[in-house]
Order: sequence, then structure tokens, then C-alpha cells
Amino acid sequence: MNVLAVGCHPDDLEIGCSGTLAKYVKRGDKVFMCHIANGSLGHAVIEPEELIQIRDKEARESAAVIGAESISINVNDLTVDSYNDKVRNEVVNVIRYTKPDIIITHNPDDYMKDHEEVSKLVYDASFVSSVPHYETKASGFYNIVPLFYMDTLAGVNFLPTEYVDISDTIEQKLEGLSKHESQIKWMLEHDHIDFIDFVRTCSKFRGLQCGVAFAEGFRQESCWPRYVPKRLLP
Repeated sequence: MNVLAVGCHPDDLEIGCSGTLAKYVKRGDKVFMCHIANGSLGHAVIEPEELIQIRDKEARESAAVIGAESISINVNDLTVDSYNDKVRNEVVNVIRYTKPDIIITHNPDDYMKDHEEVSKLVYDASFVSSVPHYETKASGFYNIVPLFYMDTLAGVNFLPTEYVDISDTIEQKLEGLSKHESQIKWMLEHDHIDFIDFVRTCSKFRGLQCGVAFAEGFRQESCWPRYVPKRLLP
């Protein structure tokens, strides 16, 4: 299978679903990790232009931990707009390039507008990509793909309908997250938040809900015609 995960910022997929993505890679699937926003405003000291380069490098290094391909659409933080046709076309191009069997993205109800706009973008683009006469740079893939929403930050207001046991990939998940040093180090030194422990704890909580050591939770988009009669999560 081809698996496309689309997050907002360079570390969002590591937080929400990289344990699951690592399981896909382990079983031989092709995984693509795409982030829409470039993380330009994710630090109080490092200037945006420098930070964009740092965070792109961190994203590529993190994707390499699990053997995924990293893709950046490079939209500035706090400017993600699901009604921006140019950005939507970029997402359509990514979908047509990756030819996914499943797409994972943010829950429509999340803690900040950029995340919610990415969710809307992916929902819209995953339909638009199926229209043959809608022309973008990439072409040749016109399926309406099953869509899954990953957990919100700290699991707030999110009730999973499906779980993935990531007990065998939790360390890869955390290793990939640790590559985002500009975020992890800053939060530890200045906000006194151990974000590695934060994510481990959330994964353990989801594991407790489904009877395993560590898990990630998901909800499937239920609108027609996105269901298929088989399990797509590993």
C-alpha cells in the first residue's frame, strides 16, 4: 500500500501517528509524511527564515528514522487557508504523486486554526484530486481515498473508533520526535515541558484504552464514498 500522512507543522505527524506509520513501513508499505506549514513561527529566539530551514531538515531526518519520504508544501505558520486554491492544488499534486490507498490527517476539531485548516484542505483536495479534468502539475490518479483523522494534542475531545498497537514502534516514534530538536529542546529549557515524555504518556493512555502497552487512536471519515470493506490501519 501507499500511505500518505498530512500534518500541519513539521512535528505534528510524529506526535499523532508516526508509530502507525512505522508499522506500515515495517510491513513493506510506502509511506509519505507531508507537512503544510513550515514551522516559521515555532521559536521565540530563532528568526523565521533560519527556522524554516532548520525545521525542514529536522522533518527529513525524522522521516528517515522510520523510512518514510518527507514532503513540504512550505506555507508560513498562521496563514494556512483551506480556501486558498494555490495551496489546495499543491495538496492535490501531493495526492496524485503519492497515489495513496489511505490518507491520515488532523481531526477537524483541534486546538488551533492551522490544524483545522489542514484537515479541511486534505478533505477537499482528496476529492478534487479524483476529478480527471481538474488539471494540476501531477495527474493520473483519480480515486477518492479513505481518510482517517489522527488524535488531537493530549487526546482532548477525541474519542478513537480504531486503535493501532504501537508497542513495537514506540521507540521509533519517540526517536523521530526527538529529531525536532528546535522544538523539543526549547520546550524543555524554557517551558519546562518534557515533550518526549508527554507523547509517551499519551501513547500509553491510548494503550490502556485498548489493552496494549502503547497505542495510537484514529477516527475514519464516514462520508460516502470513503469506506472500503477491509481494514486499512495496520
